[in-house]
Amino acid sequence: MAVPPIRRVLGAQLADGISRGNMWALLSMATASTAVISFLPSAQPHILGTVLGVPESAQGRVVGLLGFAAELAMIVSLAWYGALADRFGRRPIVIAGFALTAVGTALFPFAGNTTVLIALRVVFGLGVAALNAMLSTIAIDYVRSRSRGKSYGLTGLFGGLGAVVAVLVMVRLPQSLEAGGLDPVGATRLAFLLIAAAVLVVALLLWLTLSPSGASETATRVPLTRLVREGLSLARDPGVALSYAASFVARADLAVVVGFMTLWIVDHATSQDGMSGAEALARAGAVVGISQTVALVCAPLFGWLGDRMPRQNLVILAQTIAALSYLSTLLIDDPLGGGMMVVAVLIGVGEIAGITTAGPLLAQQAPAELRGSAFGVHTLCGAVGIMIISMLGGLLYDVWRPAGPFVLSGVSGLLVVGFGLAVRRRVRPRPEADSVREASVLAS
Repeated sequence: MAVPPIRRVLGAQLADGISRGNMWALLSMATASTAVISFLPSAQPHILGTVLGVPESAQGRVVGLLGFAAELAMIVSLAWYGALADRFGRRPIVIAGFALTAVGTALFPFAGNTTVLIALRVVFGLGVAALNAMLSTIAIDYVRSRSRGKSYGLTGLFGGLGAVVAVLVMVRLPQSLEAGGLDPVGATRLAFLLIAAAVLVVALLLWLTLSPSGASETATRVPLTRLVREGLSLARDPGVALSYAASFVARADLAVVVGFMTLWIVDHATSQDGMSGAEALARAGAVVGISQTVALVCAPLFGWLGDRMPRQNLVILAQTIAALSYLSTLLIDDPLGGGMMVVAVLIGVGEIAGITTAGPLLAQQAPAELRGSAFGVHTLCGAVGIMIISMLGGLLYDVWRPAGPFVLSGVSGLLVVGFGLAVRRRVRPRPEADSVREASVLAS
């Protein structure tokens, strides 16, 4: 009996029962979800200044509080999204995630005060948690085991495209509508409504194109208490501990770039250069867009390095690059000047370096039977990092200087570098990890 040929999409071998259309739907989901996830934090300063009239002296703390609330919602929902996906299938949770982000986006510019804004950020955060959880899960479901690395790489690549779309296209929509004759508040509200409607259209298309199948019959869901207990016990391994520490910093770095870089540029452009809120947001989008484009281009480089040098050394290198790039913001006086463009490029490299190197080290060190628990704690470490650095960074932004959140991230990264240098010689890859890695290299 002839064996049917293995279907592939961009080099990834598809699992049985998964069509090329399903895989392209997953990649489209990565682009759309990352675009909307990146858009709202980028647009927060515009809402605070143009719609709510929050004074600039308090905006840093509000942005920090919004990030804290969103991450808290994500942590709380971490335990039950996976269980719901196993019970009802992946597709309904994806649609629910897009629906929640659409509701949060549509109502955000209609908030009458910061309390309502925080509540809507929680709604949006619950949607983000669903999308992130399902993106990671479906990326595994849709491919054969030997292509899981490629699948994560592809979703990261297409997600990067979504981030670029968000900061170069979506954040410019209020300015375009304002140029068409609408008042600033009306243009902002219409822009958010149009983006929310587009999100719902994407959700409908994904309902039609994602695989309707649920979890595999052998799929299990680890309770949150057991997940944390098992994952933390693995931190006795120095490589796992280094990966957890790197995750704490790396995900917070991403939040700092999207939230506080935009806030810094918008504040300066409106108060010092006399730009309108929409013009300032578009200018901020251009700078952040450069950073995200550089991150997108550099992502394959760090993936390539991960197969060619000890992964603990690569994490240390990545954290060093990230820390120095964030600390370079201390040299910036004018965020609209050419120096900020250079810093944005450096931050793009540092951001993607931190994000793409911690996970492979953890996969190398964690036992296969506890890998789910390990990555669960890895995600929790990243969420806690965002909460802490968002809150403290927001305070530093207001009471010290706009570079404060970046300096906090840079110092945190240097602490991880110091820890990595102290333990790197004690990191011993698990034997089964070496064989899996060798097989993946031979298959690529």
